[in-house]
Amino acid sequence: MSNFGNKVQFSVYQTMTNPDPERLPVVYEEWEKRARDILKDGPYYYVAAGASGGKTMKANLQAFDSWKIVPRMLRDVENRDTTIELFGQTYNYPLLHAPIGVQSIIHEDGDLGSARACAAIGVPYIASSASTVPMEKIAEAMGDAPKWFQLYWSKDPEVTASFLKRAEASGYSAIVVTLDTPMMAWREYDLKNLYLPFLMGEGVGNYLTDPAFCSKLEKSPKEDPNAAIMHWAKVFGNAALTWSDLSFLREHTTLPILVKGIMHPEDAKLALEHGVDGIIVSNHGGRQVDGALGALDALPLVCEVINNQIPVLMDSGIRRGSDVIKALALGAKAVLVGRPCMYGLAVAGERGVKEVLRNLIADMDITMALSGEKSVREINKSILMESKR
Repeated sequence: MSNFGNKVQFSVYQTMTNPDPERLPVVYEEWEKRARDILKDGPYYYVAAGASGGKTMKANLQAFDSWKIVPRMLRDVENRDTTIELFGQTYNYPLLHAPIGVQSIIHEDGDLGSARACAAIGVPYIASSASTVPMEKIAEAMGDAPKWFQLYWSKDPEVTASFLKRAEASGYSAIVVTLDTPMMAWREYDLKNLYLPFLMGEGVGNYLTDPAFCSKLEKSPKEDPNAAIMHWAKVFGNAALTWSDLSFLREHTTLPILVKGIMHPEDAKLALEHGVDGIIVSNHGGRQVDGALGALDALPLVCEVINNQIPVLMDSGIRRGSDVIKALALGAKAVLVGRPCMYGLAVAGERGVKEVLRNLIADMDITMALSGEKSVREINKSILMESKR
């Protein structure tokens, strides 16, 4: 939609004579504060905290602060284009909903609420392997709206193959393989709160409905849920994987394969050599390795290696429209948004996620125009200046 930001902004101001008493926040920090007030310690810190001391989370935000936009003037930004193309599909905006598991701990709307919000606003939804609701139900709730599937690569190859087959059959149009989580990181707040939701049966919906997974159980998950969860704990991650194993995925799906978690330029080179279709620069929102490089700092290093041969996306630290613009200027084709959506979900379920995404897109569109750009596809590093930290 052309000039999306102006239309959203004006629609908000039009209510000034009769404000909605149930009005949701606009300010990101207020979303987070409201979520903190609503959620118990376990669920809140599962979303809000990171690995160990949280240094990587801080690095993600500092990386954005180190780049400054230098606006250009008199460039005719009256009509703007926010569309992008990925793998032969045109999407309305350079935003996707990041894959986030166990959304059922955040709000009763959970995965389905987030998926429906994305479908309503036209943002591709990346369904997580660790959803509480099976991937088929999420796909059904979204209809023909764009959706990708995120794979946690299981120790059991039959489960991995089954997940890929189910995703393709359900209408997902790409596979996002998360490489940075072969095991859970040392997360101090989760350990302090004795909180791992999977052990309570949250976030295992795809496993408990999977024929390959269930075939390894003596009793069905309904008959013996504890045994099923313990089996999940045995097969969830796979720390023995190497680059050569990517060929296994290609054998079991015809969909584009993106690898998520790439931070090192040498890994970007290896990804190219092993024929992946796309890369997502990410440090898992600071949830896996403490003291790691900020994702935006890694982005130009990866893009230099890839040199436009395949799409590069990024996540970790996107909070406002200017963050999106900076990521696009440094080479990302699109960004994934995580925590802001979860705070929206906590505050107002499906409606909250939709509002967060709407406002972020509006902010991005207006910031793009005020920076002197009228197409997200044409944004480049020329509008940025790096400042010393």
